[in-house]
Amino acid sequence: QVQLVESGGGLVQPGGSLRLSCVASGSIFSIDGMGWYRQAPGKQRELVAAITSGGSTNYADSVKGRFTISRDNAKNTVYLQMNSLKPEDTAVYYCNADLRTYGNIFVRGDYWGQGTQVTVSS
Repeated sequence: QVQLVESGGGLVQPGGSLRLSCVASGSIFSIDGMGWYRQAPGKQRELVAAITSGGSTNYADSVKGRFTISRDNAKNTVYLQMNSLKPEDTAVYYCNADLRTYGNIFVRGDYWGQGTQVTVSS
């Protein structure tokens, strides 16, 4: 069994900051890519930021220069530092990991967290 657990969401005023964390646990052999997605009411889930095991990053245009993704491979943890938050950043943020388990190290699986709410409002 593999679990991804997010934390760090909440209510913040426009211009404020939040730091999301996501810890992957369970029978994990290795983790390849990790990322953050978000879904606002009435909209499709979209990629916010992603990071490879080697540290290469990719960001949605809407968050470039404001958000920073990072990871601690030793702790199976990915972070999302969100600065200069805007009301349009309001959404449920989901952690995603592309990983292999000890049950089958030859097959990569896609795993998701339960989501954490981020609300940007005055």
